[in-house]
Amino acid sequence: MKVCIGILTAAVVFAVFFVVPPAEGLGYYVRLAFFHIPLAWVSVLAFFLGAWWALRYLKSPAPILDRRSSRAIALGLVFAVLATLSGAVFSKLTWGAYWNWDPRQTTIFVLLLIYGAYLTLRSAVRDPQKRARSSAVYALFSFLTVPFLVFILPRLYFSLHPSPILNGSGSIDMDPVMLVVLVAALVDMTLIYLALLKYLVARPDKGGYLDEP
Repeated sequence: MKVCIGILTAAVVFAVFFVVPPAEGLGYYVRLAFFHIPLAWVSVLAFFLGAWWALRYLKSPAPILDRRSSRAIALGLVFAVLATLSGAVFSKLTWGAYWNWDPRQTTIFVLLLIYGAYLTLRSAVRDPQKRARSSAVYALFSFLTVPFLVFILPRLYFSLHPSPILNGSGSIDMDPVMLVVLVAALVDMTLIYLALLKYLVARPDKGGYLDEP
């Protein structure tokens, strides 16, 4: 698996810098999108997985489910931070400032606060069972905000952010080469995330304050 991920990552990086054509209005700055979009996608996937394992824990408490949920969310927060940073760089290059409180920047900032509070909760509750249960409940309710903050609210207001790939008419508006590379980048980033998650779940000693007694 590591070899496959390495080959795919190398292929995606090569394609982004040497195959992808410049985009109208963005030029070669569009290259950042092939890292920013997959990072954002993985963060949503991570929060979903965290909520899914949290639900399973509430139905049938088991330490492994709590570990999967907490690792999924913690790792997802890392990807969300990286998505925010890459978005800030794109903002600086295209709009002249790292941060403009654009609707999408504002909603992801709120999302970071919500899941940052999840980590604070994990570190504040000492009893393992109480920590696992309270974290599971928080993970479920937190994920209810994700579709609203990521997909709904930003579309309700004017945004400097480029139009999403799936436009208002429901069709995909992207150069075919770019689309192929983007799909490859999404698959690659997802595999990287799942590999890291598998490693963290298999190593309880890597939990740090997520599992402090």
